Amino acid sequence: MATNHLSLPKKLENRSKIIDMAAYKKLVVIVALFLALAIGSEANEQVQVTFCRMTKGGLNACAPSVSGLNPLPPSALCCSALSIADFQCLCFFKNYSNLLTSYGIDPNLAMQLPAKCNLRQTVHC
Repeated sequence: MATNHLSLPKKLENRSKIIDMAAYKKLVVIVALFLALAIGSEANEQVQVTFCRMTKGGLNACAPSVSGLNPLPPSALCCSALSIADFQCLCFFKNYSNLLTSYGIDPNLAMQLPAKCNLRQTVHC
């Protein structure tokens, strides 16, 4: 006897996917807001907004090296900022590359920066 109703395990699996998608959407919104604050806000001299332990100035210094068809070599300021960055945090965002690309960041170029800056800390995402 055929039935149009989903079995209980299938219903639970579908519900789990819906919950996972809702949690993912919330995470994306939170991350996007954080990025907007980190990149778009004016930080005063006493309080520095950071993204993965990189200041707005450090992010701006690295921008020409991670975007465009002909990226520039990283500047000394970019390498200095990158030397204290939280690479585990940066790897998290690399895995959600559509978020990075929405800010004009090429994740593959970004992952090449530590080597270009001759940093001892390597990135394994």
